[in-house]
Amino acid sequence: MLRDQLIQLLQPVVVGLGYELWELEYVRAGGGVLRLYIDSTDPAVPITVEDCARTSRKVSGVLDGADPIPGEYTLEVSSPGLDRVLRTRAHFERFVGEQVHVEMSAAVNGRKRFTGQLTEVSQDGDLILRMEGTTLRLPLDGIHKARLVPAQ
Repeated sequence: MLRDQLIQLLQPVVVGLGYELWELEYVRAGGGVLRLYIDSTDPAVPITVEDCARTSRKVSGVLDGADPIPGEYTLEVSSPGLDRVLRTRAHFERFVGEQVHVEMSAAVNGRKRFTGQLTEVSQDGDLILRMEGTTLRLPLDGIHKARLVPAQ
C-alpha cells in the first residue's frame, strides 16, 4: 500500500530531524496532495513554520530521489493541530485525561459516535472513556476515526 510505503520512507527522515511523523495522507484528487503532519517530541514545544519548512525541504529531496508517487503532486507539511487525528495506541496513550471524539466501525451499545474523557488505554487494547456519568470500553481495533477535542 502506498501509504505504508511512504511512512517507511519518510518516518526516518522526520525522526532524524527531531520530530514525530504524526500522520500522513495522500489524496490523488486535484493533481495529488501528500500531507505530512509533524509534531514535536516534547509536548511543551510547539511546531513552528520553520520546522515545517525544514521538514518539507528534507522530505522533498528524499521523495525526488525515491520517486514513490507517480505523476505530479503537492507536498504539504504542517502540525497536527489542536483537534488532531488519533490513530495509534501511542497517540491515545499520549492524550489520556483529554477529551476525545471517537467514531466506531460498528455500533457499541447501539451507537457509533462517542465523545468523552479518555481515562485509560487498557493492556488488552481498549480505550476507557468517561462520558455522561458512565465508563465505556471501546476496542482500539474497532475505531474508524478519532480526534482530540480541543479545550474550550
